[in-house]
Amino acid sequence: MFDGLGDAGWKVAVVLNPIAGGGRLKRHWPEVAASLKRHFGDFELRETQAEGDAERLALDLAAIGFELVIAAGGDGTASEVADGLLKAFRESGRTAELGLLPCGTGIDFARGLGLSNNVDLTLKRIAEAKPRKVDAGCISYVDDHGALASRHFINIASLGLSGATDRAVNADKRKGKVSAKALFYWRTVWEFLRYRFQDVAITIDDGAPVEARMALVAVANGKFFGGGMMIAPDAELNDGEFDIVILRAAGKLKLIWDIRLLYGGRHRNHPAITILRGKKVVVEPLGDVQKNAALIDIDGESPGRIPATFEILPGALTLRY
Repeated sequence: MFDGLGDAGWKVAVVLNPIAGGGRLKRHWPEVAASLKRHFGDFELRETQAEGDAERLALDLAAIGFELVIAAGGDGTASEVADGLLKAFRESGRTAELGLLPCGTGIDFARGLGLSNNVDLTLKRIAEAKPRKVDAGCISYVDDHGALASRHFINIASLGLSGATDRAVNADKRKGKVSAKALFYWRTVWEFLRYRFQDVAITIDDGAPVEARMALVAVANGKFFGGGMMIAPDAELNDGEFDIVILRAAGKLKLIWDIRLLYGGRHRNHPAITILRGKKVVVEPLGDVQKNAALIDIDGESPGRIPATFEILPGALTLRY
C-alpha cells in the first residue's frame, strides 16, 4: 500500500468505483496505476463497495490531510466525493482539491469540463492544472423513508422525469454494456411515455412563486445531464448562480421529438421551456401532495422527492482540471 505521499510531498488519494463503466478502470488498473504513479508519485487507493462509500471515504481522506482526491468513476462517484470534501471542510476546516478520472454510465460533469476519455491524458492534465474555485450546490429533500435529508451536488439537481429516468437507468441490466447516450435517451423516452405531469410551485430567491404543470425542473450548476443532454447551455461553474430550466407540460409526442434539441442546447426558445436564474430555489408540490411529490435527481442518482430546497455555494469547491 502506498503512503499517499507524492514525489513533491503532495498527498494524493484515489477513490475508485470498481463497477463504474462496467468495471473498465478496475480491469485496466495496472495501466491506470502506472499512469497515476508517473504523474503524481505515490498515492493512496480506496475502493467503494456500496452507495455512499465515496462520500465517507473522501471525508476521511480530507480529514487526515490528503490534499488532492481523485474521483475515479461516473457522475455519482464524483458527486459523492465532492460531498465528502465539502463536509470535511464544514466539520474540520480541512480543504482538499477534487480531480476527476471519468468512467461510467453518466460522465456529464466531466463532459462539461472537456475532459478526455484517455486516462493518461486526463491524469496529466490534472497534475499540470492550476486549482480553480467553482460553485457547488446544496439540496434538502425528503428521502425514500420520509425523512428530511440533505447533501451537496456539483453538476445538476432536478426533479420530475429525470428522477424517474435515473431509477430506470440504474436498474437497467444493460448499464455499462451499451452507450450512456443511447441508454439515457431510450429510458427518457420510455419514462416520458409513462410520466404523469405534476403540479409544482417554484420560488426563486425572494420572487413570487411560479406555478407550473411540469415534466422537468433542472437546477443547474453545470451544462450537461442525462447522458449528454445540454440542458443548461449558458450555465457556468463560477458565476454564483443556478440556471433553472422548467420544461412545462405539452403534447407528449411533440416533446419526445423535441428531446433531440437538448443534445445541442438548441431549446432556449422552445415554447414549453422557461429558463431562469437564481441563488436559491424552493420547489413544492401543489394540490394532491402525494401525486405531485416529484422524484428528484442529484447528479444521476434519485434518493428521494420534493419538497426540496436548492442553494448555491459560491466558490465552495476547489477543482483541478
